[in-house]
Amino acid sequence: MTRNADYIIVGGGSSGAVIAAQLVTKMGAKVLVLETGPRRAPWLLDVPAGYMKFLASDRYLEFYESVPQPQLGGRSLIVPQGRILGGGSAVNAMVYMRGQAEDYASWAKAADSDDWSYESMLPHFKAVEGNAELGAPLHGTDGPLKVSHLGHHCDVSGAFIKACNAAGIPRNDDFNGQTQSGVGYMQHTIDADRRKRSSTATAFLKPIAKNPNLTVVTKATVRKLLVEKGRITGVVYHENGQEQTATAGAEVIVCAGAFATAALLMRSGIGPADHLRDCGIDVVLDQPAIGENLQDHCEVPLVAGLKKGYGYFGQDRGLAMIRNGLQYLWNKTGLATTTGVEACAFVDSDESGRPDLQIYCVPTVYLDRTVTGANPTWGVTLTTCLLRPKSRGSVRLNPANPDGPLRFDPGFLSDRDDLDRMVNGLDIGRNLLRQVPLADLVTHEIFPEAGQENREQVEHHVRQTVKTNYHPVGTVALGTAVDTRLRLIGLDGVRVADASVMPTIPSGNTNAPTIALAHKAAEMIIDDAS
Repeated sequence: MTRNADYIIVGGGSSGAVIAAQLVTKMGAKVLVLETGPRRAPWLLDVPAGYMKFLASDRYLEFYESVPQPQLGGRSLIVPQGRILGGGSAVNAMVYMRGQAEDYASWAKAADSDDWSYESMLPHFKAVEGNAELGAPLHGTDGPLKVSHLGHHCDVSGAFIKACNAAGIPRNDDFNGQTQSGVGYMQHTIDADRRKRSSTATAFLKPIAKNPNLTVVTKATVRKLLVEKGRITGVVYHENGQEQTATAGAEVIVCAGAFATAALLMRSGIGPADHLRDCGIDVVLDQPAIGENLQDHCEVPLVAGLKKGYGYFGQDRGLAMIRNGLQYLWNKTGLATTTGVEACAFVDSDESGRPDLQIYCVPTVYLDRTVTGANPTWGVTLTTCLLRPKSRGSVRLNPANPDGPLRFDPGFLSDRDDLDRMVNGLDIGRNLLRQVPLADLVTHEIFPEAGQENREQVEHHVRQTVKTNYHPVGTVALGTAVDTRLRLIGLDGVRVADASVMPTIPSGNTNAPTIALAHKAAEMIIDDAS
């Protein structure tokens, strides 16, 4: 069977869902969305706290395992990506963060176009945003993507904010406002009235689900782009074990994420020629930039014990879990209305004039599944996240099995400056633990242990515990692989419009920038079609 559409969108995630809705509603285009994951998630994923039950499951996540990292003592890291309609927006921790205005200046420079400046991006952030608490001139209030503060804030999060104030970090009630610096409660993509997740699937696709111009096929994995005479004309995909084809009258728009987008292009013969030949793939377009420039926010934990009764230890199991669940079902209040990551601080560790670190306060013991050294207990984890890493990685196919798992290298801490900044972040975090009122709740440092404070010990801790913050970007970057209108350089009929086109990573959680980028991409596609 061959499906036909004006536009084929590969990936129905944070970006693909937005673009599909815009093309259907604003230009009446016939759109086919192909999503490798399932259509619907269980109701628990819509509960703000529910995502934590799925973090270790591959039911709605694709886990990418890196090659061993020599600079990290040979560790291999795991980076999950959403595999469901709505993508990352349907499974993530829902933090709504735009980054810094300077981030988009670097995008504009890479694209050689002011179309990607902060001033040009702001209308797209506002257009999609339905903020329940903040408004003009910097926020939208009637957009489909619902944004609000959480329904519950832990006492530990409040103590963290006050400790930051005591350390000279000012309060900031809007990290997406005039300045990002400071400490406060984060906003999330949660509907304040219903206390449910607002994913791009529910915000953008659900309202047009019955539109005859929209076809969404889930559990459909795109294997290859079809090329005819220098133009992408369609795709080959697998559905229910059968190979299918689909043709696009106008364009194919690839929105599969920083890993899968680069992999699809390379499997289609588009990428570094020598690598493609090593994989036995015929070269359609020699494009060395594809798969390069991989960036991700990395983070390192600092764990301290708390006095019994403080934080969220034990609240996700047993009678406590049942009680919290019943309270949520009864009146949409209580601990189930939090994501467990409520407050953070943006700090300028080197006095450069803009924050370079984001320190999350997690009111429990939180470690990556590849890290050991701290047992579950009453505790708090201050997680230092590097906002603008200098290290770069790459995504490649496996020459021995090009259709199998990718070979990707995150490159975390391969640049010495990144390691130094992470060490600075641990120093800042330890200082915060000693500030009242947080200090009144802390019993002892757990990980790294108190006393392990010399440079060599702290660097060892950083190398042994560093992990992803789940924000890979940059593998099909603006200015090198795609042009300023997101068209793939060297071939017609195809655009890329997801986080892979970001030439530099935003200084904060990447879901909101990805959604705004997609809204802008849809505008470009509509303008070009007219």
